[in-house]
Amino acid sequence: MPSPDNKPYKGRFAPTPSGPAHQGTLLAAIGSYLQAHSNRGEWHIRIDDIDPLREIPGSADSILRTLERYGLHWDGPVVYQSRRHDHYQAALHTLQTNNLAYDCGCSRKEIEPLSRTGPNGMIYPGTCRNGLPAGKTARAIRLLTQNRTITFVDRIQGEHGLNIEQQIGDYVIRRADGPYAYHLATVVDDALDGFTQIVRSCDLLSITPQQIYLQQQLGYPTPDYAHLPLLVDSQGNKLCKRTGARAVDEMERRDVLRNIFDALALPVDMEIINSPNEILWAWAIEQWDMDNIAAAKVRPAIRVI
Repeated sequence: MPSPDNKPYKGRFAPTPSGPAHQGTLLAAIGSYLQAHSNRGEWHIRIDDIDPLREIPGSADSILRTLERYGLHWDGPVVYQSRRHDHYQAALHTLQTNNLAYDCGCSRKEIEPLSRTGPNGMIYPGTCRNGLPAGKTARAIRLLTQNRTITFVDRIQGEHGLNIEQQIGDYVIRRADGPYAYHLATVVDDALDGFTQIVRSCDLLSITPQQIYLQQQLGYPTPDYAHLPLLVDSQGNKLCKRTGARAVDEMERRDVLRNIFDALALPVDMEIINSPNEILWAWAIEQWDMDNIAAAKVRPAIRVI
């Protein structure tokens, strides 16, 4: 597929180091890897370690070792968000200088009884929008939103849109406890590294309008988006460390790849799946067509054993 402005394709995989790679982690890696290589592009790795409270020591290295074990080799050096604070601060300064962000002194406890619930959680009631009320001290920094709808067409999931002010509200871009928020760090990094398409799991579909809005406020280009099906357990819960998802390194390789290939609408050929990595990925790149996932009407969430 052509990339924005006909630039050479450049994609990425950006895991959070909150535990070892599970099947959902590997699905996102494989989907983004195949999309990049089928477009003769580059595939990069970024470790989203912006939030120390979520990070499990050793997880980043563990995820990288899993990718290597599966033969998913990346281009260039691994990027770590924890080493890019200067870039996030510069973007934050730009927003503040242009009166597009403001200090907020509200705690979650204060917000809850006053807020409505939107698709992505509580909608901030705007208490500090026109300045800190008397007695409040600046805690977080929020992005000033506008009453307009951000709509985009996802390559797999179709059209999706949200009214940023009415359905999201002014959202945090620097947290009260210090770290830069995920939205700000991700938007800055994706622009800084020049990614032309973002291929990631479907659980991030609903927050994409927020990121596009922030891109617009910062004058950044908007990449193409494609959200892959989400793997869930037998109870319908997203596979993750919190729900007890097994590490793929503890599972049979053939079982992991069979589940992932099925979710990605790739032929489940066990002879190929049991082949060496070089043969496997050369075949998968030839077979890969992202449109097949949408054409197969794959559900946003797929149960695995």
